[in-house]
Amino acid sequence: MSLELLHILLATLAAGALSVAAAAALSLTLLSRIVPRLVSLSAGLLLGTAVLHLLPEAVESGADLHALSWTLLCGLVGFFLLEKLAILRHSHHHEGDGHEHHAGHDQAEAGPGGMLILVGDAIHNFADGAMIAAAFLIDIKLGWLTALAIAAHEIPQEIGDFIVLMNAGYTRKRALAFNLLSSLAGVAGGLLGYFAFAKSSGLLPFVLMVSAASFIYIALADLVPDLHRQSRVHQRDSVVQLALMFTGIVIVAVLTSGAHAH
Repeated sequence: MSLELLHILLATLAAGALSVAAAAALSLTLLSRIVPRLVSLSAGLLLGTAVLHLLPEAVESGADLHALSWTLLCGLVGFFLLEKLAILRHSHHHEGDGHEHHAGHDQAEAGPGGMLILVGDAIHNFADGAMIAAAFLIDIKLGWLTALAIAAHEIPQEIGDFIVLMNAGYTRKRALAFNLLSSLAGVAGGLLGYFAFAKSSGLLPFVLMVSAASFIYIALADLVPDLHRQSRVHQRDSVVQLALMFTGIVIVAVLTSGAHAH
């Protein structure tokens, strides 16, 4: 087994299974304080990883710059369309998160479609695994940073999914088991990505551009509006949000300092 493949397997397991376990371990009394903080931090991690590392790596690969620019643009528009079609879905909300949801909000959100949430997550996790594989084939540091950014975003999302499934009638153990099973799709995506991208290395810069588009879209179209809603309720939260977002960016810069020297 190659070193890159070993790292990919470990990273996809960590980003998937451990994020689910962390989400399930958080008590409901802590969610209202922890989730907004995780969202702020993950926004910084996603933006920092995309702008400081994924985009430069793609550009420095020597691939056609216009083609890369079109890939980024099409990726951003594509993720917008996927979300419009409800194929791409991000959930950081639940009845205890301080967002003034009506009673029964989560039950109505899940309803009979609890399994569809898990299927959607499996597809999302599979794509995340492929992105992690592409990053590792470029640089091991970049691979772990990509996995960290994905995991930081997945924890708040998994919390939302976990609560929605429980309110839809799933037991805690059943919701955890199904979420863990869904997270294993990330490992499958990592394996397939490794073998596909290793044979077609010319695809890597474009996969990195799609990854950057995904991170930028999630941060700006999903996380940042959520943070604005929170700060309108509590104005002092704006300072904390900015500090945590900046902390995420600094973490990215420190962890991969010198990553583009190759």
